[in-house]
Amino acid sequence: MILGFFLVASCSFAARQPAAVVQPEDRFENKSSMAAKIDYLLFLPPGYEKPDRSWPLILYLHGAGECGADLTLLKRNGPPKFVLSNPDFPFILVAPQTKGGWDKQTLLTLLDDVVAKYRVEKHQIYLTGLSMGGGGAWDLATAHPERFAAVVPVSGVGDPTAAGKLATLPIWVFHGDNDKIISVEWSRKMVAALKAAGGHVRYTEFPGAGHDIWAKTYDNPELYFWLLGQKH
Repeated sequence: MILGFFLVASCSFAARQPAAVVQPEDRFENKSSMAAKIDYLLFLPPGYEKPDRSWPLILYLHGAGECGADLTLLKRNGPPKFVLSNPDFPFILVAPQTKGGWDKQTLLTLLDDVVAKYRVEKHQIYLTGLSMGGGGAWDLATAHPERFAAVVPVSGVGDPTAAGKLATLPIWVFHGDNDKIISVEWSRKMVAALKAAGGHVRYTEFPGAGHDIWAKTYDNPELYFWLLGQKH
């Protein structure tokens, strides 16, 4: 049902006049013994107000250039930018902002809070991030692969020695082969290690591309079709 919705929606990507897209700013704060606080953007798909269904969720981790305390920075790149011109995006999108570096426990506690508050399809929770966020996605997925149905690290640094922990998780890796900031060798080594561990990995390497491959990656509807096909 969700895939059918997206098939119809995607046909209008190129022709649509963009509608107003609301990504409310919110703050998660846990006042337990392990205090956690993080601001985030939230996007709810059209039709969410109908109570008869749950929705897949994407947790998106930004790069170093969007660190700080201004959530509007997150709309420069990645899915928060994509939904501005594609308001029929059929995912709940959660985009937290860090002031410098990703903390796994804070992200997991945020994820738990969002799942408790919203109608999330728990078998379709996806993780992606770019650059620093790509590294954060590798790190979080390695620590808790059971939490996600698929992971999409973009221009990120992972740990090839931990590839065995990710062997059962569908992963699609993206990198530019002329990246001068984070070498493409990081992704190549991760992909090789995942394949050696029997992992489910796809790899897209953009010839001649540098570090900034955000539009090439996140503006492609094929990525979202693929995500919708992954469940656990």
